[in-house]
Amino acid sequence: MTIAVLSGFGVALTAPWLQGRLPRRAGWLLILLPLALTAWFAAQLPRVAEGTTLAESVSWIPSLGIDLAFYLDGLSLTFALLISGIGAVVLLYASAYLADDPLLGRFYLYLLVFMASMLGTVLADNLITLFVFWELTSISSYLLIGFKHSYGTSRAAALQALLVTGGGGLAMLAGLVLLGQVAGTSNLSSLAASGERVRASDLYPAILGLVLVGAFAKSAQFPFHFWLPNAMEAPTPVSAYLHSATMVKAGVYLLARLSPALGGTVEWQGLVIGVGAATMVLGAYLAWQQVDLKRILAYSTISALGILVLLLGVGGALATKAALTVLVAHSLYKGALFLVAGALDHETGTRDVTQLGGLRRAMPITGAVALLAGASMAGLPPLFGFVAKEVFYKATYEAPDLPALLTALAVLSSVLTVVAAGLVALKPFFGVRAHTPRHPHEAPLRMWLGPLFLAGLSVLLGVWPALVAEYSVKPATEAVLAGPAKVELVLWPGVNPVLALSLLTLALGAGVYVFRHALLAWARRLDVGKRLGPERGYGRALDGLLRLADWQTDLLQNGYLRFYLITIVAVTVVLVGYTALAEADLSGALRAPEMRVYEGAIAVVILAATYAVTRAHSRLAAVAALGTVGYSVALLYILFGAPDLAMTQFAVETLTVFLFVLVIYRLPRFATLTSRMERWRDAVIALSAGALMTLLVLIVTADPSRAHVASFFAENSVTLAKGRNIVNVILVDFRGLDTLGEITVLAVAAAGVFALLKLRPAQARAPEARAERARTAELQAVPTAEAGADPGSGD
Repeated sequence: MTIAVLSGFGVALTAPWLQGRLPRRAGWLLILLPLALTAWFAAQLPRVAEGTTLAESVSWIPSLGIDLAFYLDGLSLTFALLISGIGAVVLLYASAYLADDPLLGRFYLYLLVFMASMLGTVLADNLITLFVFWELTSISSYLLIGFKHSYGTSRAAALQALLVTGGGGLAMLAGLVLLGQVAGTSNLSSLAASGERVRASDLYPAILGLVLVGAFAKSAQFPFHFWLPNAMEAPTPVSAYLHSATMVKAGVYLLARLSPALGGTVEWQGLVIGVGAATMVLGAYLAWQQVDLKRILAYSTISALGILVLLLGVGGALATKAALTVLVAHSLYKGALFLVAGALDHETGTRDVTQLGGLRRAMPITGAVALLAGASMAGLPPLFGFVAKEVFYKATYEAPDLPALLTALAVLSSVLTVVAAGLVALKPFFGVRAHTPRHPHEAPLRMWLGPLFLAGLSVLLGVWPALVAEYSVKPATEAVLAGPAKVELVLWPGVNPVLALSLLTLALGAGVYVFRHALLAWARRLDVGKRLGPERGYGRALDGLLRLADWQTDLLQNGYLRFYLITIVAVTVVLVGYTALAEADLSGALRAPEMRVYEGAIAVVILAATYAVTRAHSRLAAVAALGTVGYSVALLYILFGAPDLAMTQFAVETLTVFLFVLVIYRLPRFATLTSRMERWRDAVIALSAGALMTLLVLIVTADPSRAHVASFFAENSVTLAKGRNIVNVILVDFRGLDTLGEITVLAVAAAGVFALLKLRPAQARAPEARAERARTAELQAVPTAEAGADPGSGD
């Protein structure tokens, strides 16, 4: 499994090079990876169906207890097959759809990185590993949605998707960290055993809320649903792969995986069922009102995601089975329909259903695929979509709480989904032939082969549903329930209330489709989404965030060094001072000092000289007072037995005084640039910083028995560094890199000072520049004059 996940990243790096070398064959070669992964995952179906699970783990960050751990059971295997299988279809389709794009190699890179990230998400067994791959899907989807980066709408849609899903991911990270702490394990495969402990914890509401925010944002649940339709700015292969079959179902996967640990509570059911039901109805209601094929499919995808979340909220064997059946059915028919929409756009030049019609003869294969996939979306037998809808209706009909309400909402959303399916599958291919921007003709082989395969699977699984029930839905259901489950799928359930609901759905859907123009005018009068919807709130929040960023940038990044220093010093004083006063033992630190008379005299001289520096009006006086401070410190070094430090200090201070004396004559005169209040502020901050450092030194020296640094250097100076001068050993060996850094800083500063000294005002340079120009002109005029004086010369 580790190789299966990481191979995608490795092959992705070669994609641009391969496309450059073999532009016509790169797509066929790159498709071998997802095909091989699909074959390998398919080979695990019999073993997993028997109850076998596979686990792999590689140590990644041992200090944090993070392993690159992967786990394959029925749930992760179902998702992995969809990711790799549909990934192969999309890669083949993209090789024709974007054949003329000069950045096709880059597109392959992004798509393969996304595929590998998505596989890592569904196979991860470690909470932090899951989050890493989760965020990689957000980053790679950002690159894919914004692939047409020259268009402002593509960039805006990519940013919106990244901010919404990335913000949800950060919330999810906090929830996962809390979940791991409460459960006592970071392995997803072990969380089910800790479910009672998690649900009984006081942190359960916070964990649940944070995890749900992440899942809802990723799976476009209300009120985060608005990013998905806007992401239709992406190329059609991206929409088919990310926004119908894979990425948007990552949140559904997370809910399914964590339901044994977090599910079964009143909070879980209330939030998950409520949000899922609202999303289901809202997505279906908005889908049939669109005219762009991809937006119709996007909103119907939102509705399908709401169905999945609703069923996971209901819980139990029947609802879980229904959720996984709908998951597979939706991935097949919606992936096919998105690719059909791309083929229509590619061959006719438009995705507007009002400009499409009568294309069944010009595009017969694409039309057949659309009919099969659209019939599955509408829930017509013998398609697998019919089987999924029957199980969905049965789960709501037999729900333990509010079955009548849930069933009514399910029927309402399904009726509107039938209308959306008709708009995508019937409107472009039947009726009066419409005039399109391009002359329509059948799409190339690579653009209809994949959709035909997906539509064919919908037929095969509809006729033979036991196949997917035995090898996919049943193992996945048992993985979600963390226990055995009886799963059976049939094409013909017999005459029962659920079948009657299906017939009612089709009849109402057909009626709404026929009278949709009159109903549409009425529905649009009720549209308040643009004024009050969450997308408008997102826009305002983003504008507010940008204004806040401008304000804090003006405040903190104003370009004045003194403000930077004031901020750094003040924050350090407050935080470190508070910690020192709250945590440190000050009883020994604030003792009366043992000071000799001459030591006190030197301290008084240092204080007086420091005060003189701040009050001096002459630069020479300030330099002299500053030198007094340095020489007094050197005297302290001598008194406390550090003659080498004293000699260094004497040398540095002498050199500094000479340099200052040489430089100050070139500097402008002293000027008072601050007000009295600002000077008092600076004095308070400076005295606070000094007091803090004094306090820290007193705390450190209050208990010499706890100091280990000095003894360490004394004991190891000779044995480790082969030197008897401890100070030299510290500077050269123990602090060698630090000393090198200090030397580098001094060298850079010296170079900067030298460059500044070379600069002179323009007024000072002007006379010299004029004189230089005069000399140059004079030299240039000499040969000319000589040539003019002797025109007959042969030189």
